[in-house]
Amino acid sequence: MSNHNFTNQNFRGYNQAIVPEIDEGLARTDSQTPCGEFLRRYWHPVALTSEVKETPKEIRILGEDLVIFKTTKGNIGLVHKACPHRRASMVYGKTEDRGIRCCYHGWLFSPNGEILETPGEDPSSKQAAKLRETFKLGAYPVIEFNGLVFSYLGPMNKIPEFPHYDAFDIPGNISSPYRIDYNCNWIQVLDAIMDPVHTSFLHGQSSGIQFSKGFAEIGEIDFYERGTQYLGCNTRRINDNVWVRVNELILPNFTQAGAAFAADGTKSRYFGRSSFTRWVVPVDDNHCTALAWANFGKRGDPLEYNNQEGFERIEAGEIANRTFEEKQKSPGDAEAVEGMGSISSHKGEHLMPTDQGIMIYRRRIRKLIKSLEEGKEPPQPQKIKGEVVRTNGQDTVLKVPKRNTNDKEFIKMICSSVMKMQFDLEEMSLKDRDNHIIKNLSEMEKSGNFDRE
Repeated sequence: MSNHNFTNQNFRGYNQAIVPEIDEGLARTDSQTPCGEFLRRYWHPVALTSEVKETPKEIRILGEDLVIFKTTKGNIGLVHKACPHRRASMVYGKTEDRGIRCCYHGWLFSPNGEILETPGEDPSSKQAAKLRETFKLGAYPVIEFNGLVFSYLGPMNKIPEFPHYDAFDIPGNISSPYRIDYNCNWIQVLDAIMDPVHTSFLHGQSSGIQFSKGFAEIGEIDFYERGTQYLGCNTRRINDNVWVRVNELILPNFTQAGAAFAADGTKSRYFGRSSFTRWVVPVDDNHCTALAWANFGKRGDPLEYNNQEGFERIEAGEIANRTFEEKQKSPGDAEAVEGMGSISSHKGEHLMPTDQGIMIYRRRIRKLIKSLEEGKEPPQPQKIKGEVVRTNGQDTVLKVPKRNTNDKEFIKMICSSVMKMQFDLEEMSLKDRDNHIIKNLSEMEKSGNFDRE
């Protein structure tokens, strides 16, 4: 059989068989790596409160093997896995009121790593006394907040204030903690929040309707870079309505979006808030976890999704426990990002204008990493100590029939006006800001005046 037709079709498999390189600077997050050092300058959730018990639990965060436990008095400790005496695993330790005792030789450690007892040694031993005074088991500070346990894994002389986001205080919201584990690098999961186009295809066309029909509409895309906050807006026309959906990233890994199930573009909605308040935390270079609150209520998602299956659908569009065939038929976020491999070959990407959000946030992280290497500490989410961080992840749906004008430009103008109004009100108190945004959106809808320049 002649191969003439094949050669004319210019197949390129052979020429492109070499696997492209990964982005080492962003993908490698273990201790002593530039990105790992950058991430260690921030507070991260490391576990659900419900996972932390008097029986120690082994966890891995930023490539480091750790043990988390609760003393019999209820204090939480996060320590290195290996006992400094003979490297026995502290996951087999026994918790007491003052700390955790190594199973091998009975050394007792406090939650901050202090060596409280070395019972096998002579009580008069100067060597043992000196060790107890000068050495500690590696440990990290923790804060338990609303069902999540946070830790700071960086140098203690650089410890930042624990950030408080306005999403923590939305009246009437019920926030339920959850975790979803991913078998891939953290950047692959984080990228999705700055990729508002993927919702139209993955969640609305490729896999059928995972959230609502409105998601399948391909809207107009806008991006905003505001310090360490990045916003990706997908503004869709749904019949006589305009739906402004805003995805949000605050560096290094805090993410929000609009509702998963509460908004579909068919009914007016004013500054509806995010379905999740979420951090994407590297476990190691090949795994990461999303630790989050799913948000329910008038400005969140419907309460009927306040369960494990609901958390999984909100997080990834599909439930986790499915057969491979089911995943092929209806892939969700997990299949999309894990399908890239445990670490994506970033150098083989062909980024397009709709990937602008991904390009600009990655670029900023690289700059912050370089600055840290040069001795400049990275900025924290709160610009002023003690301030509550204002966020913008949301859904707004306004009744705005088409006009005798270019509709694409018209709905982009609506998005711009909505976002500018929110930004202009950021200095207000939280309650006043929310009330003013909702009032202004209602008035914009009634008046049909969207020009806020």
